Amino acid sequence: MSAEQSTVVVSQNQGETALIMMQNAPVNALSKAVRVGLIAEIEAALNNANVKVIVISSQLGLFSGGADISEFSSGNLQPNLPEVLDLIENANKPVVAVLNGPAFGGGLELALACHYRISFADNKVGLPEVNLGILPGAGGTQRLPRLTGVAQALDMIVSGKPVKAAALNGVFDLIVDDPAKLMSESQAFVAQLINDGCEIKRVKDIEIDTETAPSELFSQYRQGIAKQARGFFSPERCIQAVEAAVTLPLKDGLQKEAELFMECMRSPQARAQQHFFFAEKAAGHVSDYDKSTPVRDIKSVGIIGAGTMGGGIAMNFANAGIPVVMLELKAEALEKGLGVIRRNYENSAKKGKLSQQDLEDRMALLHGTTEYSGLADVDLVIEAVFEKMDVKKQVFTQLDAICKKGAILASNTSTLDINEIADCTSRPEDVIGLHFFSPANVMKLLEVVKGEKTSADVIKTSMQLAKKIRKVAVLVGVCFGFVGNRMIEPYGREANRMMLEGADPEHVDRVIYDFGLPMGPFTMGDMAGLDIGYFVRQSRKEHIAHDPSYAVVADRLVKDGRAGLKVGKGVYLYEAGNRKPIPDPTVAQIAKEEAEKLGVKPRKHSDEEILERCIFTLINEGAHILEEGIAAKSSDIDVIYVYGYGFPVFRGGPMQYADEVGLDKVYAAMCKYRDELGEYGKAWFEPAPLLKRLAEQGKRFADFAK
Repeated sequence: MSAEQSTVVVSQNQGETALIMMQNAPVNALSKAVRVGLIAEIEAALNNANVKVIVISSQLGLFSGGADISEFSSGNLQPNLPEVLDLIENANKPVVAVLNGPAFGGGLELALACHYRISFADNKVGLPEVNLGILPGAGGTQRLPRLTGVAQALDMIVSGKPVKAAALNGVFDLIVDDPAKLMSESQAFVAQLINDGCEIKRVKDIEIDTETAPSELFSQYRQGIAKQARGFFSPERCIQAVEAAVTLPLKDGLQKEAELFMECMRSPQARAQQHFFFAEKAAGHVSDYDKSTPVRDIKSVGIIGAGTMGGGIAMNFANAGIPVVMLELKAEALEKGLGVIRRNYENSAKKGKLSQQDLEDRMALLHGTTEYSGLADVDLVIEAVFEKMDVKKQVFTQLDAICKKGAILASNTSTLDINEIADCTSRPEDVIGLHFFSPANVMKLLEVVKGEKTSADVIKTSMQLAKKIRKVAVLVGVCFGFVGNRMIEPYGREANRMMLEGADPEHVDRVIYDFGLPMGPFTMGDMAGLDIGYFVRQSRKEHIAHDPSYAVVADRLVKDGRAGLKVGKGVYLYEAGNRKPIPDPTVAQIAKEEAEKLGVKPRKHSDEEILERCIFTLINEGAHILEEGIAAKSSDIDVIYVYGYGFPVFRGGPMQYADEVGLDKVYAAMCKYRDELGEYGKAWFEPAPLLKRLAEQGKRFADFAK
């Protein structure tokens, strides 16, 4: 055995028991070295006449996090995990899995192949492969239904959600209440097993109770998950694999599982979801600081503004146990904001997500003030006031005068120049952008915006603090709209232009919805409020003055009092108390009138054109952002778009989608519309230099490093 193998799997004989321990830090991934080590140690134990029982456990704080997915693309899979599990299941000595910590994916599949399983009650186990666009490929879809029943197995496999060991019926032969007693009670269990003659219980010998799996179970289950499984490839294959467990013997079921697993692995959805898995991890690795960079201690936080955004931000910190001081200049507004937060917590408590004590503990961390002096001692202050530069500057001028030395001064601005804000203070090195997405207590994304003078320790503190408040942070540079809002501009612009050219809003929305976004641009605009976009356009007139057609229909709707859902009419009409959009032919007439004024000719729009003009222009802007260094890598843009804008994870994010489609196709489409759409095309469809260069070189955005 190699030195590497001997370090990741070790064994020792304890009387008549061979104890095999995995220790492949950090998560006991079932890498090639672990698989080779397991085979070697199991075979040694089987060949040792003194050993009567084999126990597999872990030296780490968890049993196993599952497969090493970095091996998937390497082809370095021999011996594969099913071979290891086949050796275990067919062993002529009992094999006992002792789960001393979480077991996910292949880790749980390893345990399922053993003859006995032991865990503590609150231990978490699960089969999360569906989140990577695949299915459990080492017998999980065949063995779990035989142990726990079809319905519970379906839920676990298709949802990918973990459960507590005690809630997993039929899987564990011993559940220990106290984790500290797990090993001692396991030893007693093994001793009794030896005393009773070492019976072997193989899962493959268990027949599924088909009475608990009526034929309609699968059709009903498919109907139940249709909405959340929309666009994904692997959920249906997971269901088919469990169906095979019901209808086939284990050997044939395992073969069917392997076929379905390879179908998933070859799908673009699997590539996208695995890309995103690594993209999220990579977002936390930035070059702006290192291990030696200090971190500021954030023991208290100030929030300026107790409205929807400020209140949501405050909840993040209270949830993490960090005291918050909320500033509103008017006592009524402050009281109202705190009341909204309490009601949010009360709603969570009613749903069983929060105890009454937790509710009171979190509210006790929230304090209010109507004076800036109330923020004098906080370690971090975040302003969430009106999105106007002069208002922001007034706030930061006061913070500069009042906040203690070393306090981090952050703006929640979604578009404005952090450098300009920082320059109105005497300490620009302490100023940073923390752009939360609404609703801030729900959305996972946090754009961390570094200014030209922001210090490394402020950046590092902000990135680490994001983890503490359970956000996914992406570090970005300064430009209008940063990454997310800058890229959404061409997406919305093209939707509005196509409406001017005669496209039905519901047609555009349907194409985008079918692509995988939760809603189309017009539904999204109505929900956000058309007046919001109008305000942004008014503040940036000089940047769009060259295009007289720019969002003219949307501007007309706002001027006509059609601000969206909140007033019952925007691009669509809405009935009182109902958020479902109703098409309004009046809008088509307005678009026709505005087009005639501007001399814009009607155009027929295919689904393909709608998708390309909305999504490819967004991607093209992403290429500009990459080349300018606003985003460090294309995968950061993908994380922002999946978590901040609902871009479908089964597409991997816009830049991964472009890489999958082929940059040559994206480039060709940009050139096509540039040439077809006259002056408008020349103004907006010039391919980004980076897109052109990578397309010509046959490369991907993922290959680019600034």
